[in-house]
Amino acid sequence: MPRIPTCHRQTLPLYERPNELASLRTQELLVINRYHHRQPPQDRLIRMATLALFLAANGGCTPFPSLPSDGSPGTYSVSFDHAGVRREAIVYAPEAVAGGGAAPMLLNFHGYGSTAADHMERADMRLLAEQEGFLLVYPQGTRLQGETHWNSAAPSDDNKSSADDFGFVAELIDTLGAAYELDADRVYAAGYSNGGMMSFGLACYLGDRIAAVAAVSGAMLDDIGVECTPPHATSVITLHGTADSVLPYEGAEGMRSALGVVEFWTELNEITEEPTTTSTTDGGTEVESFVHTGGLGGTEVHHHRVVGGDHVWFEIEIDGADTNRLIWETVSRFGLDGAL
Repeated sequence: MPRIPTCHRQTLPLYERPNELASLRTQELLVINRYHHRQPPQDRLIRMATLALFLAANGGCTPFPSLPSDGSPGTYSVSFDHAGVRREAIVYAPEAVAGGGAAPMLLNFHGYGSTAADHMERADMRLLAEQEGFLLVYPQGTRLQGETHWNSAAPSDDNKSSADDFGFVAELIDTLGAAYELDADRVYAAGYSNGGMMSFGLACYLGDRIAAVAAVSGAMLDDIGVECTPPHATSVITLHGTADSVLPYEGAEGMRSALGVVEFWTELNEITEEPTTTSTTDGGTEVESFVHTGGLGGTEVHHHRVVGGDHVWFEIEIDGADTNRLIWETVSRFGLDGAL
């Protein structure tokens, strides 16, 4: 197995660190693309100072090499111009993908204000990709009022972002498909926070390319639900903490509750049966799981409620599977036409 490099790590923006969310977020909900909570100047200075220290300590660390055209295994960067903007992503290609044969692909989107490199460290699926043989991609969002974000909604008068993120993802899939042999029926999207919003947006507006989606501490904007018309039934897995201090479990103005998201996708998939419910405890953390089955094409909707969980990419295990494996083992069972 090729060595998985880690020297490209970047300092996680302070206001995205789980332990500091409460102090650096106001109780007014930040709903990406609708409202923008400006950071206090002192917090920006802290971030700048922290980044300066990081650069001083890691001056010898070189960028990831550019994506090769021969489908070689390894960790690479890919960049291209889309809609007049330079767009980027980090790609991890395990040996199984480089070895030939159509491989599935998972896109994993970072949260608001973060980066692809940060998210790869926080939600590192590279070992899992090596074990399961899928192409792993961490796309990079563009800046909105100084902070990185994903434009997860369709264009409208209320949408502050003009980023063509759906078009970027479509071109990214095409670009990677030219370098590696991909199974176009098995392209999946997952994301954290605003990246979870992006996953739902892709299911809605790029559903002809996305088979199933996952969201960790994510949410779904109200108007995304109103306008969302996926071309096929879509399996979904969500993990959300009941004490989320950024995107509340109960929902807020402009966004659905965690259970409202589940209700939306079960209705869209025409699931009528009651879910199977289980409760597990991992390291003192209780997780209540709700699995809805029997949807169109055999689609399913899974929801894991982390009791007391905050706004994080969860470090939990359910029946021996951590968050990363739980996501993969759920979405990978489905293609564009439903259950495989």
